[in-house]
Amino acid sequence: MAEQHSAADIAFVRREMLPQQDAPATSRGIVAWFRESLFSSIPYTILTLACLYILWVIIPPLVSFLFTSAVWSGADRAVCATEAQGGIQPDGWFGACWAYVGDYGNQFIYGRYPNEEQWRVNIVGILFIGGLAGLLIPSVPYKRENIIFLAIVFPIAALILLTGGHLSVGGLYIPLAILTVIALGVSFLFAKLSESDPIPGLKNVAFLFIGLFVLLFILGFDFGLVHVETEVWGGLLVTLVIAVTGIAASLPLGIALALGRRSALPIVRFFSIVFIEFWRGVPLITVLFMSSVMLPLFLPEGVSFDKLLRALIGVALFSSAYMAEVVRGGLQALPKGQYEGAMALGLNWTQMMRMIILPQALKLVIPGIVNTFIGLFKDTTLVLIIGLFDFLGQIQSSYSDPAWASPVQAMTGYAFAAIVYWIFCFSMSRYSMFMERKLDTGHKR
Repeated sequence: MAEQHSAADIAFVRREMLPQQDAPATSRGIVAWFRESLFSSIPYTILTLACLYILWVIIPPLVSFLFTSAVWSGADRAVCATEAQGGIQPDGWFGACWAYVGDYGNQFIYGRYPNEEQWRVNIVGILFIGGLAGLLIPSVPYKRENIIFLAIVFPIAALILLTGGHLSVGGLYIPLAILTVIALGVSFLFAKLSESDPIPGLKNVAFLFIGLFVLLFILGFDFGLVHVETEVWGGLLVTLVIAVTGIAASLPLGIALALGRRSALPIVRFFSIVFIEFWRGVPLITVLFMSSVMLPLFLPEGVSFDKLLRALIGVALFSSAYMAEVVRGGLQALPKGQYEGAMALGLNWTQMMRMIILPQALKLVIPGIVNTFIGLFKDTTLVLIIGLFDFLGQIQSSYSDPAWASPVQAMTGYAFAAIVYWIFCFSMSRYSMFMERKLDTGHKR
């Protein structure tokens, strides 16, 4: 007879939970990260080992050249040359000559700007950094006032401080008056064609040109500062002036061109398309040559722009065409329902674009906008072609000084330029990523 067991003998009821145990060591921490990210499969393992080998080949010599074997102080080339080359370093030595960078640091930043007037450049830099920090840091209040400062007050103050004011602008009043009449007529015509109220548009154009007249009057006033010609500007000063001006001008111009290319008015759309395609089809180096050589031919007699201003105009127009296509991509990415919903609320075209469409479109294309800014910042090196010594151009011009001529001078100068450009470009890239996370358009995967 089979042995019988009671339910108490064969049933098991847990009365206490088992203590919590740690996850396996291979599924947590740095070990898990290595397994999942670097060695998750045979191809990934091969790529990881290949990358490690490349880093092993590149990084140690680079660190040795830039830091451990570098020369940090000295008075002339002797500290950066080997004994066989007439210096004090042992034969076979190879390191960066940071003493040369320190000796030329002032020229790399200011160019040939007079030493006794460099305080003006420093004030402009402080004003720009302060205004930019207040605008870019979300927690800082008074954003509208900050925008007004950077858009109106700072450019005028910077122009007066850097040049000294008392500019010869008398020949610009008549061309500006002609442009005012033309702009008012065009604004009135477009308003009539679009069957909207022409008065607000005419007021905006009138206020714009009145402001330009006031600006010309201010620039012609004598502030008692020594006038500094732009021909003596150079170094990082010229690079930042061109880059900041191009960035500040290309965004609003690009937005206007993008809206014009999508306009229902054939004339506006045609001219926007022609402008964009023309500037996109011409290399920047050609634009710089044309702005330097051809632009003076189209100016009235007695009116002349210096070389830097001509370069600024060329760079701004060139970059605005690329910016227009970036913004147009954002406009086309929005669903049609956004436009229909805005019109259903009774908003006119200006209100719809300002409050509904553009805020969403610009959020979508933040990476493209910043990418254009970074490309523009690096393209400023091309102004050396027309005789403007930007940061890189100033470094290259220093190679002709026999006092610091050594086999490592050029490599040190280019390494210094690469570090500075990387700092600026990487900072813009990281800030764009921060803004993407903060605005969070809801399109992230």
